[in-house]
Amino acid sequence: MAFPSPDRPGPDPIRRASGPRKDERPLVMIRFLSIRDLAIVDALDIEFDLGFNVLTGETGAGKSIIIGALGLLVGERGTGDLVRTGAARAVVQATFEDSEGAETIVRREIPARGRGRIFIDDALSTAAALRGLGRRCVDIHGQHEHQALLDPRSHIGLLDAFGGFESDAAEVATGYARWRDAQAQLEAARVGADERAARVEFLEFQLGEIDRVDPRRGEDEVLRDERRRLANADRLATLAAGAYATLYERDDSVISTLGGVWRQLDELAALDSALTEQAAVREAVAPLLEDLAHGLRSYAAGVDVSPDRLAEVEARLADVERLVRKYGGTLDAVLESRRTIAAELESLTGGDARRMTLEDEAVAARAAYLAAARTLSAKRVDKARQLVPALEAELRHLAMPDGRIDVGVDTGLAEARWSPRGTDRVELFLSANPGEDARPLARVASGGELSRVMLALRTLVTTDAAGKTLVFDEIDAGIGGRAADRVGERLRALGRRYQVLCVTHAPQLAAYATAHFGVSKRVDDGRTRTAVERLTRVERVAELARLMTGSDSSAALASAAELLASRQPATETAMAVPARPKGVTSNTRG
Repeated sequence: MAFPSPDRPGPDPIRRASGPRKDERPLVMIRFLSIRDLAIVDALDIEFDLGFNVLTGETGAGKSIIIGALGLLVGERGTGDLVRTGAARAVVQATFEDSEGAETIVRREIPARGRGRIFIDDALSTAAALRGLGRRCVDIHGQHEHQALLDPRSHIGLLDAFGGFESDAAEVATGYARWRDAQAQLEAARVGADERAARVEFLEFQLGEIDRVDPRRGEDEVLRDERRRLANADRLATLAAGAYATLYERDDSVISTLGGVWRQLDELAALDSALTEQAAVREAVAPLLEDLAHGLRSYAAGVDVSPDRLAEVEARLADVERLVRKYGGTLDAVLESRRTIAAELESLTGGDARRMTLEDEAVAARAAYLAAARTLSAKRVDKARQLVPALEAELRHLAMPDGRIDVGVDTGLAEARWSPRGTDRVELFLSANPGEDARPLARVASGGELSRVMLALRTLVTTDAAGKTLVFDEIDAGIGGRAADRVGERLRALGRRYQVLCVTHAPQLAAYATAHFGVSKRVDDGRTRTAVERLTRVERVAELARLMTGSDSSAALASAAELLASRQPATETAMAVPARPKGVTSNTRG
């Protein structure tokens, strides 16, 4: 996405054709939002659109509850006092959809008492995972919300995005990683002589302890099998000999007894050919039994009854099991420990030549990082001078005519404060009123001012992938007239790259929306209930009239219709001034 520079303004991005181009369609957006038993909301289901969505309604109707529900879905703290009176729990759920239609469903359950639960695609998840998803998908800019813009550490990324320095910043980050890795290796090699000697002695003891036993992979299981055989040798020999005798050796052995069976089968088959098949079973059974008998005789003769060998096996197994207990719990872990110990020994006994090589590598890596960082610093200083007038001009469009911006770039950070982002510290300073010094945003910006600063930055700078949802809560606070009109223009322009959700009381701003939702509340059976509905074009005119004058007179409706027609794309057909919707007045519309 291209942005105007102070030197060559270029075409106003607001004037581009309506609607996202195919290559700008959102990667992720909030398609559905469902709220149950949250504050005064009993049940709400909202389907949002691409582009610029606006929510309007009377003060206290529940607009902020909807923004709060989105906050819960991106990891903000939820407590039991948010649950609607009489309900056991509040549930907020959203469906995020990408450009291919693939969906991710996030659900947050907040009980009136006890711990809540988080689900991502119906799998139980954690608050950390939810916050990670939230940072990727949603950015809330409201008067009472925590703002990333308040953290000066985020400002350096904004300046780099404005300057198009992403590749330079990546080079600096890579250089920093190489330098710190080289420095870590050098520090390890510089371990004091006494400490190094003590460490070498300890590692040599461990290596010798393992090598004296010299275990082999899988040996412990083999030894256990052999110990079991040796410990039960007498019983094994007795059982095998007894089974052999029963099968073959005794007068009444199984094989002798079967000889009679075979003769009887032969006689039966001679008398009745139907039994020939049964008589043939002898051909399969007899050889098997004879093989079994001979195998048992051989096994019984070969059983090793050796107390000396049993003692050897038990001693060897004891040595192996001692290593297993000491070095990781398995024989594989013992062998891996030996490899690690040998590698560390080699690094500690490499001598001065190794340390000298590491010193040269660390010096070279530091110089390469510093060269890349200083090149980026010079670019940042130059681009900061260009960002100031561009940002101030944008703020003038957004009803901050006296807003003055300073972009501080401190290029003299001590080495201890160098980072993957370079040797600089960047911070935005704001003076919103004449005669006041520019101060850090966190100290001087109100919620409305902060939202407008962020909107100005979003217009000039992009740091997020297309499709992220940007939420602006009452960004129009303290402005009106032409300024609100310009805010609406900017938000509609942002809607071509992002999904924008905005709560507003300004009719000029609301008229730019591509989707307009009315929020209202009513009292049923002594309980307050909030409702949200997507407004038709006729209903939008009535709502704009309410926002403009608090009236639904014909004159107010005519002015609202004119406002809406002038703020919507020329491709939309003109609409006649509607009659007042039946049953709708300024007191009941939300």
